[in-house]
Amino acid sequence: MEQDGTVIKIISSQYTVQTALGQITAVPAGKLRRDRKPVVGDHVRVSQVQDSWRIEEIAPRTNELLRPRTANVDQALVVTSCKDPDFSPRLLDRLLFLVELANVRPVILLTKTDLVPSEELASIRSLLEEYRRSGYQVLESCPGSGDEELASILKGRTSVLCGQSGAGKSSLLNRLDPAFQLRTQEISKALGRGKHTTRHCELHEVAGGLVADTPGFSSLDFTRLDLSELDRKITAFAPWIGECRFSDCRHVNEPDCAVKAAVSEGKIPQSLYEDYKYLRQEETNRR
Repeated sequence: MEQDGTVIKIISSQYTVQTALGQITAVPAGKLRRDRKPVVGDHVRVSQVQDSWRIEEIAPRTNELLRPRTANVDQALVVTSCKDPDFSPRLLDRLLFLVELANVRPVILLTKTDLVPSEELASIRSLLEEYRRSGYQVLESCPGSGDEELASILKGRTSVLCGQSGAGKSSLLNRLDPAFQLRTQEISKALGRGKHTTRHCELHEVAGGLVADTPGFSSLDFTRLDLSELDRKITAFAPWIGECRFSDCRHVNEPDCAVKAAVSEGKIPQSLYEDYKYLRQEETNRR
């Protein structure tokens, strides 16, 4: 018997696959273990061999994130907090770049808005309004907010949450679905690890969609990534790509650059552009 399904959890060599029959546990066929192992989010074909299930095929992926290792993602919620850890435009930009390089649509999600003075919150919101005007979707979440807009964009989609440790990723999922905390506590107990630390990637059913809660991180390494197409992937740059004087414009030192003109006119956030230039300089220095 064969079934099509989606890999929703991987722990060690055990793959949990969601199928029309429900959840089953499977192992990859030998050819997959040698060539390309399944990742969470993969659409697969499984077959029953006596009393066990085996993953036989992996469908072509629409995209793939390396951290968390996830495939076929509709959107990435880039979670950035106002406090503990403090808001960091540079970290936000780098998370956006990583997501966009993987061909995944980013959504900026600001958390812990209730923990900072009104003046500081107004400054953060003012900056994020620049991101919103340049094409990014920006949401806010804090205890008591209801999170209706967040729930609506999760419904029917596969999403990942990425951001610093402590930014509030698990907390907002708990607000959307109280059962999420119980499930993660059970998983952590089974793994022998602290209940507040996400150590593996799993797709959870939340608000009518599938959501991956992911390990937090505070530093991002671009040294192994191909940045040649970065400018064409950045949402804020999209309206001006192809409008520069030179077709191979890198938008740094070239004259008559449409992207630089958009920055000077306030149509692209200055901080995002400066972080783009910084990555380009790092790339040049490596060469």
